[in-house]
Amino acid sequence: MARLVFGMMQSLDGYIAGPESGPGLPVPDDVLHRHFNDHVRSVAGCLYGRRIYEIMRYWEEDQPGQDETGLDFGAAWRAQPKWVASRTLKAVGPNATLIDGDLEAFVRKLKGEHQGEIDVAGPDLAGQLTELGLIDEYRLYLMPRVLGGGKPFFSGPRPPLRLVAHARIGESAIRLTYVPA
Repeated sequence: MARLVFGMMQSLDGYIAGPESGPGLPVPDDVLHRHFNDHVRSVAGCLYGRRIYEIMRYWEEDQPGQDETGLDFGAAWRAQPKWVASRTLKAVGPNATLIDGDLEAFVRKLKGEHQGEIDVAGPDLAGQLTELGLIDEYRLYLMPRVLGGGKPFFSGPRPPLRLVAHARIGESAIRLTYVPA
């Protein structure tokens, strides 16, 4: 059975993106970027909310001027199956499936049909899955920035969590790994 893992970079004050007019999180350094490359290569697939899926579609094609680490990430991302939860999208790109109908039933079936980790991205989707008790692990990548507002990592009530691991990745990121308590 697959495990759902919600992980994203966030500011020290808990935001994954700053206010629309303010600064956002720094671009990952090369070590952190390669860490994410390896992570994406290792997962059974990626489960996205609409907004984060639309952002990630940037990687559907190699971009001019992209460095080797970026090209590697794009290749790894394109190779993975993606499932997209959206009420507004009518279609999704290559190697992606649009989730229609009952999200809980779909995700429970998905977990039963796959092995390994399924990466969850998008705080609103993760909030829904948290309420349903379907997230198995949370990975918070803390970045040395205070945004003061914006889009929070946790979109709803914070679940009771238990710290199971921590690691420094690159020059400025700390990964905290939690499981539901």
